[in-house]
Amino acid sequence: MSDPTTADPTITSSSSSPILPRITIQFCTQCKWMLRAAYFAQELLSTFSTALGEVALQPATGGVFIVEIVYQEEEGGQVGVTKKSVVLWDRKVDGGFPETKELKRRVRDVVWPGKGLGHVDRDYGGKKEKEDVEEKKEEEGKVEEGKSCKVDEKCENCE
Repeated sequence: MSDPTTADPTITSSSSSPILPRITIQFCTQCKWMLRAAYFAQELLSTFSTALGEVALQPATGGVFIVEIVYQEEEGGQVGVTKKSVVLWDRKVDGGFPETKELKRRVRDVVWPGKGLGHVDRDYGGKKEKEDVEEKKEEEGKVEEGKSCKVDEKCENCE
């Protein structure tokens, strides 16, 4: 067992300022939303790993579920001149809980603008995107001229 009075000096004390950006997920303990808050924390840490300084879970009451980020904004080329705080999601304002991809988009827009989020960024809701996906599927499904499919029934490309 280690003696708490001889703690590792490299570990910062709780009185020191947190490493930014810092995300706080405030959740209602009466509503039992701790697991949901922990899930969002895990997702954010998995996606942004070293781009985030800290993700904190903050127990509260009264039906709150608020995700807030504190970060340093660049001004005139200098980093850390101004500390900013932005509420990324408030259950009462935004209506319910965020989808994971929406929360990740909002965090990304603050801490790492321009970073791609892979499948999270793909939006198949628009007509153009659907057409592009369908066109790509058609291209992949075509059989080169002179070759046949390796199935018993011939497809329209082989006829």
